Amino acid sequence: MRFKIARAVLVAVVGAGGYLGVIISPASAASSLCSDPVTSAPTGPATVSAASTAGFGRVLVVGSGAYQGCSLYLLTSDQLHALTGAPYACSDNPNVKGKPCDSILWPALLTQGAPIAGAGVNPWLLGTVTRTDLPGLGAVQQVTYAGQPLYRFFRDEVPGETEGANLNDPVVTPAGIWYLLNPRGGTPATGQAELQLETAPLNGTGPLETVLAARMNNDYEPFPNQPFPVYTPSRDHGNWWGDDEHGTDDRGRDSRCQGTCAVFWPPVLTSGWPQAGPGVDQFAIGVILTREGSLQVTYHGRPLYLFNQDAYFGGASPVGTQGIYGADAPTPYGVFNTIPPLP
Repeated sequence: MRFKIARAVLVAVVGAGGYLGVIISPASAASSLCSDPVTSAPTGPATVSAASTAGFGRVLVVGSGAYQGCSLYLLTSDQLHALTGAPYACSDNPNVKGKPCDSILWPALLTQGAPIAGAGVNPWLLGTVTRTDLPGLGAVQQVTYAGQPLYRFFRDEVPGETEGANLNDPVVTPAGIWYLLNPRGGTPATGQAELQLETAPLNGTGPLETVLAARMNNDYEPFPNQPFPVYTPSRDHGNWWGDDEHGTDDRGRDSRCQGTCAVFWPPVLTSGWPQAGPGVDQFAIGVILTREGSLQVTYHGRPLYLFNQDAYFGGASPVGTQGIYGADAPTPYGVFNTIPPLP
């Protein structure tokens, strides 16, 4: 967490750790915390602006009103809705914490009327999607950017906080990664990726293995800077785009894992050149450009991915368990393999 400011009235969190049960005080609606839940339909247009951060560059924030300056996020697994019509990953569906994702844990940014582009925002990327799954609100419009629904985070209490950045979330269904957004194209604003080593049990209970991993949960106070295993598929070599069954073209280099594949195997992304931690060969690290315009990290030329079933929270309020759950997983895009440390 970047900073905290004490307030007399907060959205109380029971116990220690993240994603605990949330108690809403009667006065919280007037406290104008970034963490406030969504309890009513909007009464006017929302504004989205851009702001600078220390670790993630320029990012999208709420541009006006009670939540001006509060960080905005996208969820990678929300894409499953656009691809298949499945419910939004962040919805009012039951979850392990017993609180609606889209109104309490990650309050959706709602608007009445077309959203307004504030400073630094491309108005052509702003849009809306109709949501009918926010508790008690009926049909409402959620703001999108480059097609991605936008949310606040209940652990961001004041403007400038970014606890949700790069958060590998096991609570949403399916599990996914929360990213800040780059206003230039709506791509994830990840900051500099770091590869390191992680020792974890195979399938959660098997023998321990040490594998290449990516640092996530950068600012998430209960469980910060945690490594998660990375994988590379056996048939994916940063292929030259070509008109094949995966719908690619010949404009540059990209990975085969697109669409629903990337929902369950999110690419390891970076803003700028990735960093190597102890035991990782800096000269083996590279990047390729995804078709969305993000930089995907490579190792010895092979694109790297996370596995959404590896997502977990440790600490005082754990969700899931640490493990290497994607090793040797066969998919239509190849067998996903872990990467051992240097000899």
